[in-house]
Amino acid sequence: MNKNSVPRLLMGISILCLLIAMYMAFNGNIADAGPFVIAFLLLLAISFRGFPVLRGLTFTTSILAVVATSLYYPQYFKEYNGFEFATLITPLIQVIMFGMGCSMGLKDFIALAKSPKSVIVGVISQYTIMPLLGFTLATFTNFPAEISAGIILLGCAPTSVTASVMCYLAKANVVLAITITAITTLLAPFLIPLLMKVLAGGFIEINVMEMMWGIVKMVFIPIGAGLIFNKFLHGKAKWLDDSMPLVSMIGVAFIVAIIMAAGRDSILNIGLELIIVVFLMILFGFFFGYWLARLFKLSEFDCRTISITTGTQNAGLVSGIAKVMGKIATVGLATAVCGPIMGFSSSILASYWNSNPPKAEASAGMGEA
Repeated sequence: MNKNSVPRLLMGISILCLLIAMYMAFNGNIADAGPFVIAFLLLLAISFRGFPVLRGLTFTTSILAVVATSLYYPQYFKEYNGFEFATLITPLIQVIMFGMGCSMGLKDFIALAKSPKSVIVGVISQYTIMPLLGFTLATFTNFPAEISAGIILLGCAPTSVTASVMCYLAKANVVLAITITAITTLLAPFLIPLLMKVLAGGFIEINVMEMMWGIVKMVFIPIGAGLIFNKFLHGKAKWLDDSMPLVSMIGVAFIVAIIMAAGRDSILNIGLELIIVVFLMILFGFFFGYWLARLFKLSEFDCRTISITTGTQNAGLVSGIAKVMGKIATVGLATAVCGPIMGFSSSILASYWNSNPPKAEASAGMGEA
């Protein structure tokens, strides 16, 4: 049997499930089409693993399957025997931050001394372009105040840990991406509350100190623990090193499911408009991040890196902040729809750049960090 026969079969079955779901929707039975929609996305995600050109979309499609499941069956993601699953968001964020700390070391920060200009431009880009985009988009929409505040909060987020993966796929500067991610994350407890006070204060009340302490607990403590682990135990607990990426992905998927279930009614009412707004934020983030780097005359590799790091937001951390604020079903909605959109758009951009490398390939910063 050809090695591609199984993925092709799964893709064929997934398309059949999609056609059935579309037929049911056309006949007014969209509420009963849930199993076929979920099966379509899940089988499609599995089939992508068998095609190198599509493999990068596996996680994004899996997240879409999680989204569909939580929208069709929200009751399974809200509580169990009185235990509210929303209380797991903060611990899950801490686990993900711990995993980020485990992947970092002193060598990653040496890039700051070697190429301070690129790092500074990347950090400034993250904390100017994205917050202003969030504020502008929120201002020109008619969303309820708390959902608008969630759009601004998403714009104020640090760079996502997935940026380094996308930079690797794009053949960009992975070390620079890791450094920008680390610095923007470490600055988050101080900058996010201040930016929210200035930009979102007109939408909802912002308690700067409470938000700052909540982010410190979600960022500094677990990342610090991860750095210590990496320093003294890296390689000695190989099972943990190997499992942390998978644990992080499962954690992100579960967080998305919880938020989508909590905000299901709002999503169904304003979902398409919110999706468009979040997509525009990410798209403009890629665009302005790239051209700001070009303005400072950085290399093409660094321009591509800063483009990706600027448009790739840490949606998981924003979910945790929304939980700290007690507004997971409203402020957290933008971040819930961000995950699939961000993964899809950044994967396409990374694939395009991977196929179109710069004419003069530099050896520095390429490949693995």
